Amino acid sequence: MTTPAEPTDGPRPAGRTSDAQTLQAPTVAVTALLAEAAGKSDIMWVEVPGERTFPVWYAWVTDRFYVVSGEGEQLLPALPEVVRLLLRSKDTGGRLLTVNATAHRLAPHTSSWEQAVAALIAERLNATDDLAARWADSGLVHALHPFGEPLEAPGSHGSESGRATVLPARTTTVGWRPWHAGRS
Repeated sequence: MTTPAEPTDGPRPAGRTSDAQTLQAPTVAVTALLAEAAGKSDIMWVEVPGERTFPVWYAWVTDRFYVVSGEGEQLLPALPEVVRLLLRSKDTGGRLLTVNATAHRLAPHTSSWEQAVAALIAERLNATDDLAARWADSGLVHALHPFGEPLEAPGSHGSESGRATVLPARTTTVGWRPWHAGRS
């Protein structure tokens, strides 16, 4: 991931700038912001071009995200080479940072797959079976590498809300509601 220019000490006083010195707002240290957002949250959204945006849990290791999908796991379509990652603020729950990332499917039982699986198992809650064996048989493990300048960062978010229609599921109560004691 590229790092933006070093932040300035803030805007310069009026009358003390020249053509070579333009007023600049301080820039965000994206690498530090990305690491902070990735380390403090447990969920992010993966935006797949031509599809919808999928919430996923992940493992963050140094400079990459690991995600797993497949049978008995979170639902993700086949990931293209480049996806967008939307990270949230742990404090507000709102959108904090949006970055592009390359998606690499890791082949089972390779050293990079073993490293990813170890990180994912450490983050997984309520595991009931041998996750590594199940993921090798029926899961997909991806490494997502953020790159480039952020698409959105604090102070540069778009004006759209980002909301999406909730897709109905089999467990959704749409019409008839069961009778409850104390209610008419």
